[in-house]
Amino acid sequence: MTLPGQSSQPDSRREVLDFGSARPDQAQDAPREGPNARTGGAEEVLRVEDLTVSFPTDDGLVRAVRGVSYAIHEREVLGIVGESGSGKSVSSMAVMGLLPRSARISGRILYRGDDILAMSARRQRGLRGLRIGMVFQDPMTALNPVHTVGDQLAEAVLSHQLVSRRGALVQAQEMLDLVGIPQARARLRSYPHEFSGGMRQRVMIAMAVINRPDVIIADEPTTALDVTVQAQILEKLLEVKDAVGAAIVLITHDLGVIAGIAHRVLVMYAGRPVEIGDTDAIFYQPRMPYTAGLLGSIPALESASGERLRPITGSPPSLIDLPPGCPFSPRCPLADDRCRSTEPELTQTDAASHVAACHHWPRLAAESDPTTFFRIESEGRSR
Repeated sequence: MTLPGQSSQPDSRREVLDFGSARPDQAQDAPREGPNARTGGAEEVLRVEDLTVSFPTDDGLVRAVRGVSYAIHEREVLGIVGESGSGKSVSSMAVMGLLPRSARISGRILYRGDDILAMSARRQRGLRGLRIGMVFQDPMTALNPVHTVGDQLAEAVLSHQLVSRRGALVQAQEMLDLVGIPQARARLRSYPHEFSGGMRQRVMIAMAVINRPDVIIADEPTTALDVTVQAQILEKLLEVKDAVGAAIVLITHDLGVIAGIAHRVLVMYAGRPVEIGDTDAIFYQPRMPYTAGLLGSIPALESASGERLRPITGSPPSLIDLPPGCPFSPRCPLADDRCRSTEPELTQTDAASHVAACHHWPRLAAESDPTTFFRIESEGRSR
């Protein structure tokens, strides 16, 4: 299979900046792996090490991201989950180099071994959109309303490839075909407002992958879409991932979105990772009360009539004035004095690939249904 914009001969006109090792050949039409398939011998494409992001404000220093670390391999899907304000989107914007100049960033972001944070602004621009693509949360604001979709897709090509405008439009048409937009050639002349919400998000996917990146960062790609369209967008995102051989970092507040497509899950709370593991382990064997609370708050189709939902009471802490100890302790049914005084580190649990930041993870491991702790608490409060 030939990808959009890819001829059978090497393209000597394509401008390739030096971003470490050359991009490896990628097999086409490979069967999609199941959500829990291992990466095997796949090469690591992105590594984030101890990423910290803060913003100075008149009220104090907002510690938006604290010590985020993860690695992702070719064709892997990593889900990052958390409430609004947990730092998941800020961490992705740091990877893309899209944070304001006022942001204070430390740690390392390695693309194939090269530290993005140590690159010049020019090299970062060359990387962004070419090797790392992004699907933004709101396509209506991400797309320019006064330019046609074709012009915007062509601009994404011309920014990174030495091709003619006609050649760029050909790639744009082929990419719209790939993401399932009918009458792709005619729709090149359409403006963003002439597309439905789901079709606009398909355009954003096309723009993110038109240069065949190694990594796709999808930031809440299904927000404000109905359930049917959500499923279509996720399916199309996976199809495109397989076509270009990319890894995906999928950011969402909805555990249901990642349940069937992510290989691994990173759960964030108050700016930091609190649990990381394989998808099945996170869903069926959570080792952090916050994760168990998220799972317990999801309505189940098989729930008995009249059964109460199990919400997580309270609100996330202020990122300007974090409490001592575990930031989840004011909302946690297992919290004790140790939790309120000492913040737990990420610790290996009962599986080598499963870590959690909780002093009481063995108590959750001893329960067949860890969400029971939240059911007991909510029932007690309702009396």
